[in-house]
Amino acid sequence: MQAIKLYNFPRSGHAHRVELMLSLLQLPTELIFVDLAKGAHKQPEFLALNPFGQVPAIDDQGVVLADSNAILVYLAQKYGNGRWLPTDPVGAARVQRWLSFAAGPLAFGPARARLITVFGASYNAEEVIAYSHTWLKVIDQELANSTYLVGSEPTIADVAAYSYIAHAPEGNVSLDDYSNVRAWLARIEALPGFVGMPRTVVGLQKTA
Repeated sequence: MQAIKLYNFPRSGHAHRVELMLSLLQLPTELIFVDLAKGAHKQPEFLALNPFGQVPAIDDQGVVLADSNAILVYLAQKYGNGRWLPTDPVGAARVQRWLSFAAGPLAFGPARARLITVFGASYNAEEVIAYSHTWLKVIDQELANSTYLVGSEPTIADVAAYSYIAHAPEGNVSLDDYSNVRAWLARIEALPGFVGMPRTVVGLQKTA
């Protein structure tokens, strides 16, 4: 099998979702660095792959896809051998619920808090951190009686949510009060093929 090309930026949680999924599926991968700092994602060559001008994007032997959650669905359906994405209506809907969460509250909470400290974004840190904790409380409650976000087996819901929650402390969002969340993170990190995202020594990570 030819390697799947992953156009990524190492500190992007969205790109890391896809890198993690590719590794969990043990798929050969060619990482192609997109220098966001130099605006490579807005150049014609990259825009031909993804007109939205965002990482990640993949090229799987000519099948070019963008949007991290859409790519997770594709990889699970094509290479997951029946795992990672339930096919029954209820299971599929429960996964979609968490993909919507990853694109909404997670992006506007922990991911945005991290943008402030890692990339110098000008959001209101106090508001973003408070918003993050509102949702972390919900997730912690959901995980009180569930091994993973959707039942007893990992799905792409977990992959979609992992990166920005695991790196929330970089944005000064503490995970200390969320024992169920921390246990869930540890379970994901123990999965065969797990690969982490490089940690940035900012926020609470300065003393971690």
